[in-house]
Amino acid sequence: AERARAGCGPLRTERRLRTAAQAHADDMAARGYYRHDSPEGRDAGDRLRRAGYTWAAWGENIHRGPRNAVRAMKDWMKSPGHRANILDCSFREIGVGVTLTANGPWWVQNFGARR
Repeated sequence: AERARAGCGPLRTERRLRTAAQAHADDMAARGYYRHDSPEGRDAGDRLRRAGYTWAAWGENIHRGPRNAVRAMKDWMKSPGHRANILDCSFREIGVGVTLTANGPWWVQNFGARR
């Protein structure tokens, strides 16, 4: 709905983006960090490549704490950087991961445009 209001086309779900998003949510929850880069310095581009996604462009949103997707989206839309990813019309695909733990939930959105 947010993308449609901005004049962007809908995103298609993509399994490799979803795999990378879920792996990052799981990793942050398991190792207790909250960053786009892993402790080893790997970013979303590295994770997408490892999942087999050949990207021309990517974006990533992370969030910790919201109990549901509606709240997570409202929070992301209030943040300029996260909002920019959601409303970037060049992104065509999305994968979402969520890890439901006592120290979370941990949310990850990976956006991509293939090469």
